[in-house]
Amino acid sequence: MERDELQRRISEAYTDRERLKDGDTGRAVEETIALLDRGEIRVAEKVDGAWRVNAWVKEAILLYFALRPLEPMEAGVLQFFDKIRTKTDLQAQGIRVVPPGVARYGSFLEPGCVVMPGYVNIGAYVGTGTMVDTWATVGSCAQIGRHVHLSGGVGIGGVLEPPGASPVIIEDGAFIGSRCIVVEGVVVEEEAVLGANVVLTASTPIVDVTGSEPVITKGRIPARSVVIPGTLPKQFPAGTFHVPCALLIGRRTESTDKKTSLNDVLRTFDVQV
Repeated sequence: MERDELQRRISEAYTDRERLKDGDTGRAVEETIALLDRGEIRVAEKVDGAWRVNAWVKEAILLYFALRPLEPMEAGVLQFFDKIRTKTDLQAQGIRVVPPGVARYGSFLEPGCVVMPGYVNIGAYVGTGTMVDTWATVGSCAQIGRHVHLSGGVGIGGVLEPPGASPVIIEDGAFIGSRCIVVEGVVVEEEAVLGANVVLTASTPIVDVTGSEPVITKGRIPARSVVIPGTLPKQFPAGTFHVPCALLIGRRTESTDKKTSLNDVLRTFDVQV
């Protein structure tokens, strides 16, 4: 089907699930997920410098869950019972997945990705040269750029509903340190560095402490920023307690050699990863 026809059928079925009984609508959902799996469409894409969400694609994923039955699955000696199979033909696609790492059908990994024993969920997009390290998880619809390192135990949250909500976005060249959590549509811009254990939600204060006065923002880490976990005092009826925040303590200098630049910044700011 043409793209416009797919979008029309899916949006109509999302508001009226009775339409899923129509075979053509079911085929439209299946075709959309196949396009996602091949990277021919994305849940979100950058247009003129700004990220745009394709809500109808997220609607298709939700409809796909409704259509798919639970069924036994096997991967070697591993057994599963689920609605959605894992990706196949990884060698032909130039993707390395280390057992028992899993990339779910409907996600897309560009050639040159490495998935250690981690997890990539449906709707996610992972760029070439990116490492999904051991026990790191890429949630549904998350958009991970090229040459990103998701260190051990990183949790990138999934954002499926509402369909118009922006997914978590990690842009090209970013380094996400061990056990970091990034959820609720937070954007980490190009070449930013998050030290170990940084937690970013839509409401987490991001405190720029590089100037004479703190500057607090939320929801977005600027390009080439260096960020570590911190706390802020907050008054409660029972007293004053410290709540988590993220401290922006510096910025990477531009370099044609990204690895050298990253090593330098980790030493300069004494960032634990």
